[in-house]
Amino acid sequence: MEGVGFMSMFKKFFKSLTSSEIEMDIEPTTHLEMDNDTHVATLQHTLHELADCADLTHRRFPEIQTDIVYFGHLVSKNELRNDVIQPLLNIQLDELQNLLSWSQFVETQNTKDVILGILNGSVAVFTPNGTYVVAAYGPATRNVEESQTEAVITGPHEAFVESYGTNLALIRRRIRSSHLKVMKFEVGEITKTSVYLLYIKDIVNMAYVEEVVSRIQDIEIDSIQDTNMLVQFIDECPYSIFPQFLTSERPDVIASKLVSGRVIGIVEGSPTAFSAPTAFFEFFSSPDDYYQRWLLGTALRLLRFTAFVITVGFTALYVSVTTFHYEMIPETLLRTLVESRGRVPFPPIFEALLMEVTIELLREAGARLPTKVGQTIGIVGGIVIGQAAVQAGLTSNILIISVASSAIASFVIPSYIMSASIRLIRFGLIIMAGLLGNFGIIFGIGLVVIHMCGITNLGTSYVTPIAPMNLGDWRDVFIRAPFRAIKLRPSQTKTPNDTKQKMRR
Repeated sequence: MEGVGFMSMFKKFFKSLTSSEIEMDIEPTTHLEMDNDTHVATLQHTLHELADCADLTHRRFPEIQTDIVYFGHLVSKNELRNDVIQPLLNIQLDELQNLLSWSQFVETQNTKDVILGILNGSVAVFTPNGTYVVAAYGPATRNVEESQTEAVITGPHEAFVESYGTNLALIRRRIRSSHLKVMKFEVGEITKTSVYLLYIKDIVNMAYVEEVVSRIQDIEIDSIQDTNMLVQFIDECPYSIFPQFLTSERPDVIASKLVSGRVIGIVEGSPTAFSAPTAFFEFFSSPDDYYQRWLLGTALRLLRFTAFVITVGFTALYVSVTTFHYEMIPETLLRTLVESRGRVPFPPIFEALLMEVTIELLREAGARLPTKVGQTIGIVGGIVIGQAAVQAGLTSNILIISVASSAIASFVIPSYIMSASIRLIRFGLIIMAGLLGNFGIIFGIGLVVIHMCGITNLGTSYVTPIAPMNLGDWRDVFIRAPFRAIKLRPSQTKTPNDTKQKMRR
């Protein structure tokens, strides 16, 4: 088709549009080089690229020969009205150039930049003088609320939301320093998800920043939806059962990690941030430890490590003792145990696996159901099924106590992801105990320890500060020493500025 003929037809088509119509079905017949009318050609090409988007809004201002295109649910209504629509309605054609000189109107010559801007929540403004993009991003977001997975008794109760702007604001409100730096990346060939890396200059080891940047840039995938998905692409041991990056919904936790010299990552659309490098023992630390007196914080931290031992080995020890090692049971307790297991037709390993699977089913059902219903199912289901199983002779009373203790202990661990990993280890140890007794438990624990020692995070040991040994770090790992005694940052960060505080009294 001839360029002049097409432009005549195209302009007639646009004159038929009103200021409130939504453009959806634009069928192009040629490309941008058809005519020297850049304004109409760029608009036509943009509408073609977004042709089948029913939520795309196209609005005309015929008096000043201007068109705007945007996604209504991505832009802020106030910014759209104050920065774009009201100014365009209140000017004449000869005043248009002065309006476009305002700072919010950013001129662009690239049609791809125009389309990307619209997809990112900007308003594209097509005028006879050029094409401009106005930032007006402001979709509806969830309000800042309390974290459901990292609740604390004392201290801040704010949690991240799915908006990166709000999350960055929550962090910058806690760290008012020009040394806090932010880098932006896009991950996902289709979703183009924004990923932000944060670090504090002169505290972080820049080698860690460069390594994380390199790993993110190497990701080639269609979409990234959440922080917990991203970290699985950048960890060093993808087949490990253990989480290798600490993730948190709490701004105060992330701010403390930044100050300690770690790299932080935030993913647009995710209420969770990750921290690196990370050690295994960080997953047992809670903000409550620092918001209470140091003796209480130390007691709680030691209680969590005790809970870790219970949830990993208690049921496995029951299976081992009742299968191979009756001599380890005191005589008074042995009589009770024999009476309890007298009606059970299964060997201890099947008995234990049956109850552990039942507990996991109840746990998963309680997590997926609405809160009030889930709590009722968990409590009533546990009591009814446990009592019925004992009366039916499917299990013993002592095993019910063992399984319940292991389940309760797993809830003491602050990190849900680490707690889930530990529960899987428990199943492995139960099987080893049923096959080889105490030797199987020791062998299984040895395999886990060897595996943990082989994990690295950004080139650092996953079991710091045990290997390599650093007794100074123990004051903020296995115990929570008084703040006066915690003068240095963690050795794992390899920070160029390791002094954390200098008390004057």
